[in-house]
Amino acid sequence: MIGSVPSRHQDIAEDLRHQITTGRIKPGERLPSEAGLADRYRVSTVTLRKALAVLQAEGLVEKIHGRGNFARHPSRKITYVGGWGTLDPWTAAETALSVTVRTNTVPAQGHLTTLLAVPTGSPLAEFVCISHEGESPHGLARIYIPRDLAPAGVLDDDSSWRETATRFAVLSSPPAAVRETVSARPPSPDEASALRIGSAVSVLAITRIATDTTGRVVEVALLVFPGDGVDAVFTTHQVTDERQKQG
Repeated sequence: MIGSVPSRHQDIAEDLRHQITTGRIKPGERLPSEAGLADRYRVSTVTLRKALAVLQAEGLVEKIHGRGNFARHPSRKITYVGGWGTLDPWTAAETALSVTVRTNTVPAQGHLTTLLAVPTGSPLAEFVCISHEGESPHGLARIYIPRDLAPAGVLDDDSSWRETATRFAVLSSPPAAVRETVSARPPSPDEASALRIGSAVSVLAITRIATDTTGRVVEVALLVFPGDGVDAVFTTHQVTDERQKQG
């Protein structure tokens, strides 16, 4: 049986992959223009872009709009600590992350009305957070809080981006319970663009719902991380029955 012959774009992807993995093209280095690479390999730009798409899906090449294609820095993992939502970069290679936040007030619509158990149109405080190391994004979070529960002053300058030290932690007052649902799935186009990953790279999606002692939902967070760039750690505390102690 004769094996299939690699297509031209696969040959080009393999050559560029070898150059990146052996260090001939260094992490962060800008690749030649697509037209220049097409001329070098004597192919059309369509074929060349197919080759780059393969490397983008593998996480070896990052395309930055308006700037070009760059060899990606090796991915450094971060750790998401379940329960309170702490994003703890120091547990993995002491990665120095910063988190940028944009705030806004939005009406509750669609699945948010179900998650927050509020009527359609209810005002919500929205926090769109992106964690990054330099120019490399590590995680995306959309956090929603009923407008009347938003911390004082945080929405005074809606739609502005600013630095914060929240690291995706629970923003509202300490909740009585936190429920988190974790799944692996393909990224949406908006998520792939924000995280600068290919559509073939799976993401770790966490839906975090915090409630108070009355059962009211005080915060919903929709967190998304590249699947190969994060570890999620959850700790279970054993509850001892006081009656057994006294028995």
